[in-house]
Amino acid sequence: MNLLSRSNELEIMDDLDISGEVVPQTLKELDTINQLLGGNQISLSSYKQICQRFSINSLADLGCGSADILIRMNKINPKAQYFGFDANPNIVTYANEHIADFNNLKAHCENIFSKEFKSKSFDVIHCCLFLHHFTHQELVDLFKQFKTQAKKAIIVNDLHRHFLAYHSIKWITRFFSKSYMVRNDAAVSVARGFKKAELLTILKEAEIENYSLSWKWAFRWQLVITCD
Repeated sequence: MNLLSRSNELEIMDDLDISGEVVPQTLKELDTINQLLGGNQISLSSYKQICQRFSINSLADLGCGSADILIRMNKINPKAQYFGFDANPNIVTYANEHIADFNNLKAHCENIFSKEFKSKSFDVIHCCLFLHHFTHQELVDLFKQFKTQAKKAIIVNDLHRHFLAYHSIKWITRFFSKSYMVRNDAAVSVARGFKKAELLTILKEAEIENYSLSWKWAFRWQLVITCD
């Protein structure tokens, strides 16, 4: 795998019709990986800082997966309404079963490029391991779109493309994962991740100025954009 530039190889998860037992198995394993490798904490610390600065009443999590992060965010700010979005209806079904005990959490099957989604607005838009699925130009367009939808902040938690991250996750998932989707997609995701210069170029082209970008363990980027 050539990691000098972003890979355009599709992941199995990019198939929006994927269904069956692999869906819950994959989502459970991704939740475990995010927790053990510290990925969740990047999003949660960002959200906590935003809640200390602003009054937050609504948050949209794009590419919500199991919606596990929404449960954790709800502990920080239980007064807000939380909306998960995913374009795979089978993932959304699993997510809603996972968060059924929470009246202020709900997952929706919706394409973020649709007119219906673009008409919505939220105090915070959160993207974890989501934006690497898109091309450079799609990301520029998405950030411009998010600027019109997010009233207070945009939180991004995504992958740093690095040879150590690529080979480590490839071997870890090969030995410990029971999901063929995780075994395939984990390394591909890293190859589709970002160098710092690439993120800075995207932000510049999207005309975004008020942000902080930090590297976090394990090979993640923490990007917080303020919209006020």
